[in-house]
Amino acid sequence: MSQPRTLELVARDAGATLELGARLETSLTLPLVAPFVITLSGELGTGKTTLVRGFLGALGVAGPVRSPTYTLLEEYAAGTLRVAHLDLYRVRSDREIEELGVRELLDPGRVLLIEWPERGGGALPPTDLAITLEFEASGRRIRLEPRTTVAGALVDALRAYSGRLQVGPLSS
Repeated sequence: MSQPRTLELVARDAGATLELGARLETSLTLPLVAPFVITLSGELGTGKTTLVRGFLGALGVAGPVRSPTYTLLEEYAAGTLRVAHLDLYRVRSDREIEELGVRELLDPGRVLLIEWPERGGGALPPTDLAITLEFEASGRRIRLEPRTTVAGALVDALRAYSGRLQVGPLSS
């Protein structure tokens, strides 16, 4: 089987980024038999937390969703799905990751959404779906790179939806 292909999109505004986050959640095949790790990379202000907000909103999480920049970890539950949102912007060592108890979060039925994964060094679990957000003149360029078969199926489902999203495909 060939490696799933990367999907690149342009989100024209924050609403499109929220919608993409919601589509990520609705495209995820449940139940999860293993933890599912999504990393979100990009400069400050590119929309990482906005995408997470869309994902959690599609789960029915009510109330404000903020980046856990100071707490480093926020957990959410919606039905049988549990989500851990980590923001590693202020992390300076692998030891800090260990102190967060990331290993205890690696059970079936859990999704980990990890902002600033590059600061996690070797202390993070393997990534299923790597998302990179970049500034673009017409909004934000968002690249979804599946690294597992499950993530490949999710990206394929998003590819099928992309014509209906408020995003414009760059390539497929």
